[in-house]
Amino acid sequence: MKIVLTIFIDFLTIFIATWSRCLPDSVYLFFYILITILMDITPYKQQMEKAIAHLEAGLKALQIGRASTGLVENIDVETPYGNMKIPTLGHVTLMDAQTIKIEPRDKTNLKHIEKSIYDADIGLAPQNEGSYVLIKIPPLTQDRRVEITKQVKALGEDIKARVRIARQDAMKESKRIFDAKEIGEDEHKRNEKEIDVVVKSMNDKVDEYIKNKSEEVMKI
Repeated sequence: MKIVLTIFIDFLTIFIATWSRCLPDSVYLFFYILITILMDITPYKQQMEKAIAHLEAGLKALQIGRASTGLVENIDVETPYGNMKIPTLGHVTLMDAQTIKIEPRDKTNLKHIEKSIYDADIGLAPQNEGSYVLIKIPPLTQDRRVEITKQVKALGEDIKARVRIARQDAMKESKRIFDAKEIGEDEHKRNEKEIDVVVKSMNDKVDEYIKNKSEEVMKI
């Protein structure tokens, strides 16, 4: 798809360069706007937003001494029908502030759910009660809080690295189409500024998530 899009943009660029003097102003403006729209930074912004979504899921899955359905929502369970997320297999509820209850619709999946939680290696100890699975969340020690806070910060740095990669890709693409004379210098500079504005916004979100989660861990 990207190759087709590039060829199409190249065709439009050559067409405009060759026939610009013969085209009515309105037609010339239409093609110029069309090229500009096709070269926006939306794909790179979406790449960054996916990284932020990954951060949200990662923080939600951290065990912080309090029961949360988010601890198990993204765990894959290997069943006879293929891999499925735990919420797809049944009801996930909180019995109290320290206990998660998982009640599958098909009771034969109990053993698969139990195994998947063990295999996830996130410090949870599921108990098979015959018709449902219980997970007791142990309270955090001070040392464990400090350790989790370090994990939170490390996750934030990983997401910022992904954002930087998306920024580099966007900058390279803008330079490529500038060098190919598909856009002018003003458009190239506008792209760079727009990219940096988006990157700053994403990094600010990461900082906010990390700050809030770290404070939450230390307060519990």
